[in-house]
Amino acid sequence: MLEIPLQIGGGGFLYWAIIFFVLAIIAAAVGARGVAGITMEIARIFVLIFIILAIVALLL
Repeated sequence: MLEIPLQIGGGGFLYWAIIFFVLAIIAAAVGARGVAGITMEIARIFVLIFIILAIVALLL
């Protein structure tokens, strides 16, 4: 049986979610509120995608 990995490429969703979260914290500290909000939304979306894929991987 051929198994197809869930992760395609080098980095995972959780890695990118953490990167965007750190960028959001830095942007908020500097005072760029619009950029921080956008970056937090991207991080939140990546975390949700990671959680969904992790649950699917555990069920398979």
